[in-house]
Amino acid sequence: MPNPPTFPSAIGSPITEEDIANYLANTPDFFERHAELLAAVQLSSPHSQRAISLQERQATLLRDKIRMLEQRIMDMIRNVNENMVLSDKLLLWARTLFLNTDAKALPQLIADELADQFSVPQVGIKVWGVAPVYAACPFALGVSDDAKSFATSLTEPYCGVNNGLEAISWLPEPQAATSLAILPLRPLGALGERPTSTIVPAFGLLVLASPDPLRFASTMGTDFLARIAELASAALARLR
Repeated sequence: MPNPPTFPSAIGSPITEEDIANYLANTPDFFERHAELLAAVQLSSPHSQRAISLQERQATLLRDKIRMLEQRIMDMIRNVNENMVLSDKLLLWARTLFLNTDAKALPQLIADELADQFSVPQVGIKVWGVAPVYAACPFALGVSDDAKSFATSLTEPYCGVNNGLEAISWLPEPQAATSLAILPLRPLGALGERPTSTIVPAFGLLVLASPDPLRFASTMGTDFLARIAELASAALARLR
């Protein structure tokens, strides 16, 4: 057994709390030799003003730790359940797109089904660079060059407050849009690979809007929105 640490002289260098803590940490058999101290030590309760024993304090700390772990487990279970619900909705939405046979109706179908499956109050969509047969359709009209440049500049979905972008005017009630998610639509690469460069031009925008300022907050993750954009981009490829 290693020799216990020696204390400095109390005269030349007063003993500190750190010295005591180091001594106890390095002398594990101290409380075996002085077991009566464990029962005699009185500490303040973290939940009241009364004094409690060391054993009771340790039990209280252990119960608090168990409650924290239980809360984390419940949060994990809730997140898993929420993710499963979202995945089911995404599959239903994708299945609807796959079953659609009217390419001209596809953009509006994408918007309507997003609003229905994910309870989004407002959804707008525009697509450009389409084949001549679709060039006069409402979804291909009314998009400025600035809006197209903005779409191409987005490397991921934008989430945040309504700051007066042109895309807001594509919504049924622009004045009711407080928070937004703006999803750029891009052609997928060979064999369905995602585009890896920001120079790949966007050919459309999806706009999701809510009167709730926190629905599409700037701090939210965008991975799920990116998957929606990829599925929509793949489905809309038949228009080009």
